[in-house]
Amino acid sequence: MYFGLSEEQQSLENSIKRYLEDNASLDTIKAVAGGDKETAEKVHQGLIDLGISSLLVPEKYGGLELDMLFASVVSGALGSGTAPVPFTGTYVMAPLALSLAGSEVQKEYWLPKIAGGERIIGIGLSEFVGAREDTAISFSNDTLSGRALFIIDGKNADAFILSDKAGQLFIIDADDSGLTKIELTTVDKTRESIELVLNKVKAETLPGSEKNQDVINKVIDAGRLMLSADSLGASQVMLDKAVAYSLERKQFGRQIGSFQAVKHMCAEMAAELEPCHAMVWHTAHCFDHIPEEARLMACHTKAHVSEVGKQVSRTAIEVHGGMGFTEELGLHYWFKRIGLNRQLLGSPELVREEAAKIQNFDQSPPESQRTKEAGNPLLV
Repeated sequence: MYFGLSEEQQSLENSIKRYLEDNASLDTIKAVAGGDKETAEKVHQGLIDLGISSLLVPEKYGGLELDMLFASVVSGALGSGTAPVPFTGTYVMAPLALSLAGSEVQKEYWLPKIAGGERIIGIGLSEFVGAREDTAISFSNDTLSGRALFIIDGKNADAFILSDKAGQLFIIDADDSGLTKIELTTVDKTRESIELVLNKVKAETLPGSEKNQDVINKVIDAGRLMLSADSLGASQVMLDKAVAYSLERKQFGRQIGSFQAVKHMCAEMAAELEPCHAMVWHTAHCFDHIPEEARLMACHTKAHVSEVGKQVSRTAIEVHGGMGFTEELGLHYWFKRIGLNRQLLGSPELVREEAAKIQNFDQSPPESQRTKEAGNPLLV
């Protein structure tokens, strides 16, 4: 049996790629990276018109109620275009968290607004995934205090969904007077990151997440899958650009693509990358149809695609030689996007450890013997 994308999924993927080619060129990405927020908003609105905001929202609340494979297709297309728009947090993790754990009142209020592209929801689960020693989120008297790092889609968010160390989820208003937002400088200039400092911020619990870590694990699994798909899309573009350049660039009277060393570099990239497509698709399939395997597959996919993406992006730049480092070609936008995706919601090392625990293979030392965080490579 052939396992691949349906005609509808391919059509959606092609539509988004065509839109980004027409409306988010490299010059547009450079402008957004330089601080052009108006252009980013226009690109975002066009994608909302294509339906990215309503993918996972149930029909009852105005959404399309599609499956995770459709969402991964969209994420891959956004990665291929280094789209400077919110997606993983706002349009995947947030509607999933609300659908799984929100009260009916919360669902009726938030889900239609997400589906219509009227609200951006930042996601901060670092406290559960692996917090720094100097951060902690505490819930008391219906308020939250503490710090949350690397909020996904947090820059222009209207609200945030956060977790404590136990995995309980809360939703807070972005305009609360007790909330301080700190911009973080990361390698990826197409998606801005922030840190939240909370001082008795009014919070609503998502009741279905109380003493139920299955909810937050599913939300994290979905996020890891989307980041993997995004990296896969970006990696594929870097491979395609490397092959195209090798057929254009001439040295010693020959196309550099005719040299065996360059052929091997391109072939190795393609051989490493091709299985990743099936891996992402299968993980998305597991999420909706084989839930008992979904968490393990999400860990393996996040770790493997992160490593492959790192290698492909480096090799693609090598094929371009000195031109690979120039602003003119802009390969660094894809390279850095892959690098940030690699670290969000757990580095390859962390998610491999998690996969080992799921399979009862864990032989790591006690937590007291480990350093929770030895600096963060994302901060520059």
